[in-house]
Amino acid sequence: MTEQGIHIALASEHLGSFFGIPITNTVVMSFAVILLIGCIVFLVRRSLSMVPGRAQVVFEMLFTGVLDYMTETLEDEKLARKLFPILLTIFLFVLIANLVEFVPGIGSIGLFHGNGEATPILRSMNTDLNMTLALAFVAVFTVEVFGIMALGTLRYGKKFVNLSSAMGFFVGIIEIFSEVARLVSFSFRLFGNIFAGEVIILVIQHFVPMVLPVPLMAFEIFVGFVQAAIFALLTLFFVKIAVAEAH
Repeated sequence: MTEQGIHIALASEHLGSFFGIPITNTVVMSFAVILLIGCIVFLVRRSLSMVPGRAQVVFEMLFTGVLDYMTETLEDEKLARKLFPILLTIFLFVLIANLVEFVPGIGSIGLFHGNGEATPILRSMNTDLNMTLALAFVAVFTVEVFGIMALGTLRYGKKFVNLSSAMGFFVGIIEIFSEVARLVSFSFRLFGNIFAGEVIILVIQHFVPMVLPVPLMAFEIFVGFVQAAIFALLTLFFVKIAVAEAH
């Protein structure tokens, strides 16, 4: 949609293809985020020492606090330690993706076409429903795997296929629908919040430049952190439900 100089594209823009696979600007952005996380991990790993400095102490306290919270929630230290790397990776991936969209050049530097229009090379990846849906699949898959690991395939399957009674059968059907609903909830919550924030900032920049965009960007940074935390916490709570015995 183009109106009075404002361009809002719901779908991610196509940049080209690689062996027949379409490459969009959100896909490029996701690889940029992965590369950025890899660089951060490499630099942090190099700075670790047996005698920690202040920054290392702060990070160790944060990680220990998160692990303790997960252990308290799951009531299983071994399970919490197995889930911790996955949950932390999901949180950092979503958080950094939400933060880097405010870096100058994201969404503005692009490839020019013959008609004078430009396609941004990088676009916030969480404004693409395909990306948030892929993250939702990862989260739900993690929940199912940990449920099977904790209870076993047959015992976990009884949550969804229970022929012992009519009530148990219908409860199982409801559980199946709830699993599908998680995919929708995970993907649309993240996509809706980030895309809506991007649109609001774009509109404000057009009508009230250099006044309201800065506080709105600060608020969106907070929203990006909250959405990353919610995504990780929901995954944790769903794992808690998955590893519980069926009643």
